[in-house]
This record gives sequence, structure tokens and C-alpha cells, in this order.
Amino acid sequence: MIPHRSSVPDLGGAPVAYQFDFDPVGRIARGRMEGRITDKEFQDYYREAREFAALLQPRAGILDLSQVTSFDVSCHVISVLAEKPPLLPDRSWLNVVIAPSPAVFGVARMFQLRGEETRPNLHVVHTHAEAWEILGVEKEPQFAPVTK
Repeated sequence: MIPHRSSVPDLGGAPVAYQFDFDPVGRIARGRMEGRITDKEFQDYYREAREFAALLQPRAGILDLSQVTSFDVSCHVISVLAEKPPLLPDRSWLNVVIAPSPAVFGVARMFQLRGEETRPNLHVVHTHAEAWEILGVEKEPQFAPVTK
């Protein structure tokens, strides 16, 4: 089974900060983060998102940060991850980060600027509607958990 995470506490009692799903019609992978995000959660997310993308080979990806209440990720971690190869290896594939909060939007833009050479199709937007427009979808994708 694909790592599918939710805000329900894991076996250790700690809330899990992200989950993955997929729209098979549009071939769009989505990662959603929620709550307080720290360096560790963001690094864990990036590692697992890479595995998720390699398995599904989507044509586009979304990172939805609309449910993030605190984005406590250091500039160092943002820079390190931005210098890594992109999650979607084909530079023509679209990637969208949805970040309604001004603070989170600013950090997402920093990531975008640091990685623009390897991620020319990474877009940071405020709303889901903007994301759908960039992805060229006319109605909201139907995301669902995925099994191997």
C-alpha cells in the first residue's frame, strides 16, 4: 500500500502531518500537509513523496499546504531540499504548491526560487482554483488513496 497518512495519531500517539493521494483520470499526485510542520516532517514528506511519485509516475503534482497552521521549517532545510533532484523527474511536468497563508506562501516561494533551475514548472499559488487552472483541469480532481 502507498504510504497514506492522516491526522489520526500513529501508533506512538503522535499526529501524522501529511498524506498522499492520486487522481487517476488526470494523473495528478497530491500530497497534503496539515497542522504544525517542522524540519523533520518536511524532510520525511519529501522522502516519501519521492517514492510515491516514482511508483505512480504522475503527469503533475500538487503539494497542498492549505491546512498548515505553523510552518516551522528552517531556511537550511528548504535550501537542502531545493537542491535535491525534483520529485517529478520530467521537467515538463507541472508542480503546484497551494499555500494560502502569507507566511507559508513566502517559504514556498523561497523553495521555488532556490530550485528554479531544476523545477522550471513549479508554481506557488494561494488557492485551489489557481492550481486547477495551471493544471488545465476544468473541475476539481477526484483524489483517492492508492494501493499497490
